[in-house]
Amino acid sequence: MACFQSWTTTLACSPHGVPADMPVKHATNLSLSGDVLDAAKRLGINISQVCDNHLREVVRHEQERRWREDHADFIAAYNATIEADGLPLDEWRSF
Repeated sequence: MACFQSWTTTLACSPHGVPADMPVKHATNLSLSGDVLDAAKRLGINISQVCDNHLREVVRHEQERRWREDHADFIAAYNATIEADGLPLDEWRSF
């Protein structure tokens, strides 16, 4: 079943008509500061979208931090090897 079709693209859809690669959204409750919430509503800011985007960035940064932490020993060993032996194939590098 095609959800969207143009002369160049056809996107597959879930049974609900949402593109298959779109993340499923879930309703949740948040506690936000009243003054900020009121200001955002007055300004027409999509609170759900802003929260989703910011949380996505926070999650990405935390995943990166944990990856660096989990692989710190390997990275240190690799850097020590490069420091001691130089880059692989460095003798053939022309720049």
